[in-house]
Amino acid sequence: MNIYVDVDNTITKTIGTDYENAEPVYSKISLINKLYDSGHTITYWTARGSVSGIDHYGLTKNQLDSWGAKYHNFMIGKPAFDLLIDDKTINEINEKLIIWATKEEEKN
Repeated sequence: MNIYVDVDNTITKTIGTDYENAEPVYSKISLINKLYDSGHTITYWTARGSVSGIDHYGLTKNQLDSWGAKYHNFMIGKPAFDLLIDDKTINEINEKLIIWATKEEEKN
């Protein structure tokens, strides 16, 4: 399965655009790492800098690496939006997601 994961307020606690002080939520990073370890392709995709034009690539990649996040790809340039409506959207990372993803992979 090809899985895209947002950074801010998905695997971190981030206040506004204070990205340098984003606090990792290690329990969520661990759950995404389980998906990686199960053979899923993980891409972290962030909107950092999409509005301001500031390049946060280096900062964010260094944060992901220092937090122990496992991933295959990292991308900036996610469009900034207030609401995403999509048939494949999950907005909470939890054990149920990991169990579901593992079962889906076993079917294939």
